[in-house]
Amino acid sequence: MDIPAGILTEDDDGYHFTYYKSYLERDKSKGISLTLPLQKETFYGSALFPFFDGLIPEGWLLKIAEANWKLDQRDRMGLLLQCCRDCIGAVSIHGETGNE
Repeated sequence: MDIPAGILTEDDDGYHFTYYKSYLERDKSKGISLTLPLQKETFYGSALFPFFDGLIPEGWLLKIAEANWKLDQRDRMGLLLQCCRDCIGAVSIHGETGNE
């Protein structure tokens, strides 16, 4: 079931993750990770949150992604958007959708 949980953004100050109000109001909603529990307030970090960073491939698969999409391995948001659309597990990453 595709239920958008929240929005992850990057700006000059770092990374921000906010759960959508509609997701927080669902009866059976769960935090996407133990380090990102359900809350109304936005999470802030100067580096990509470990949960999201852990979705990015490593090793030979990362090298293939860098070569195919001409991405720098330091561009964590770019790698996340390109490589994590269909991840193993319950979370997938999508570009702008305008959900909330």
